[in-house]
Amino acid sequence: MSNPKPLPFTAETVSRIAAEYPTPFYLYDEKGIRESARRLNAAFAWCPGFREYFAVKATPNPYILELLKEEGLGADCSSKPELTLSAKVGFSGEDIMFTSNNTLASEYQAARELGAIINLDDISHIEYLRETAGLPELVCFRYNPGSAREGNVIIGKPEEAKYGFTEPQLFEGYRKLRQYGVSRYGLHTMVASNELNGDFFVETARMVFDLAIRIHQDIGIRMEFVNLGGGIGIPYRPGQQPVDLRAVGESVHRLYEQMIVPAGLAPMKVLMENGRMITGPHGFLVTQVVHHKNIYRDYVGVDACMANLMRPGMYGAYHHISVLGKEDAPHDRVVDVVGSLCENNDKFAIHRPLPAVERGDLLVIHDAGAHGHAMGFQYNGKLRCAELLLQENGDVRMIRRAETADDYFATLDFSRLKPAH
Repeated sequence: MSNPKPLPFTAETVSRIAAEYPTPFYLYDEKGIRESARRLNAAFAWCPGFREYFAVKATPNPYILELLKEEGLGADCSSKPELTLSAKVGFSGEDIMFTSNNTLASEYQAARELGAIINLDDISHIEYLRETAGLPELVCFRYNPGSAREGNVIIGKPEEAKYGFTEPQLFEGYRKLRQYGVSRYGLHTMVASNELNGDFFVETARMVFDLAIRIHQDIGIRMEFVNLGGGIGIPYRPGQQPVDLRAVGESVHRLYEQMIVPAGLAPMKVLMENGRMITGPHGFLVTQVVHHKNIYRDYVGVDACMANLMRPGMYGAYHHISVLGKEDAPHDRVVDVVGSLCENNDKFAIHRPLPAVERGDLLVIHDAGAHGHAMGFQYNGKLRCAELLLQENGDVRMIRRAETADDYFATLDFSRLKPAH
């Protein structure tokens, strides 16, 4: 059985890297990340002003953000530290979209200071922003369609989500903005996560185009842009196909010509805020086998744990696993691949067919480039691992060092303890 998800590097390359950098570590493929950004940009090249605002929360590393900035992407932020990180990379002004919820005044103030586009999550935030940081000339609202639109398995039903304005609140909110002297407007929605059906995003465009038209007709304001959100999925499982970005772009273009142009709203920018589809397929968690345990099940124990990648334990998410150097060996052993955390859901795979493995074998966990390292934690005193970038020229660059015990203890003041006896 050959490996149904090929790797963008050789076993020799990873072994060489592992000889220099202790496992576990994340390895990102620069070439793949750039190609994903370029494919999305090409799919919407028909739209003047199209821009993808990369979801910083997916992979909040300045070196990843820097290369995406070089590809023309903006930064979608949801917290003050993410704003700070984006600013350090060189994003400024309307290069940044600030989309958060239950937002603190200090976060709005930071966004205002940077000149970021502020995307409000609730109608009450109009007054809150006005009182705490002041209303900018451009304001965007996040729309939650409720029962009018189905979400998907990951993001759930829109009517059960804590995010966004209802449709009546949108109309009321834009009237308030105009009353307060706001002169530029945007409209945003986000109703899916990791969705592989391209038609879903076309229907999202239809929904927000229709809203933009009706708001214009009723209130008299023109949307400068609509943001279709993110949520474009990636094929985690062998046999799944990626979203056909070109087909999605062409379908949205047809809707634009059919709806926006006759309504007199062109030119209107179309924006997106994907994270997973840009970096997800191009990040890999490399870990080493340390134990093999056979009790009621067959367990392969590795030196990574759920603190390095929590998606399988948290969501039951599938991540494909390659055993380096044994990609073409028979996958005739059914095992659970586990870490050392004191939690029984600390498993990267359950009942997974793999080749026979031995202590010292390197496993590569696929599709971990988004919401992987970023969701790490320190329970059980586990330390977050290094992040490495495999550059297009073949060189490897450490873009985040591994945490140390000193990092773990850095926020504690031992001097206040009573002397040990």
